[in-house]
Amino acid sequence: MNNVKRALIESYVGAIALGYLLAEVILHFVRIFTEPAAAWVAQNEQIIPGIQTSVSPLKYAVPQILGFVVLLAVWYALLRWLYLEPSDNSSTRLTNP
Repeated sequence: MNNVKRALIESYVGAIALGYLLAEVILHFVRIFTEPAAAWVAQNEQIIPGIQTSVSPLKYAVPQILGFVVLLAVWYALLRWLYLEPSDNSSTRLTNP
């Protein structure tokens, strides 16, 4: 695994992948707000007189919220694995003399 990590860091493929993944995270965050608005506009354009259709706009935001959370978790895990060194808590522990 260390060889894969070193190759991803040295060839900048890891940085490019993290940038792309962060862009996807941002797009999903924006879609959390735009999907319900777009669905509301589409629903209001298709109203037939005498027929009431009511679909919650939150229904359209849920897949975007889930995608946002999953992509953000994957992005953070890759960032931590590739570029953030784990902290060594053994040197900060208090020992009894």
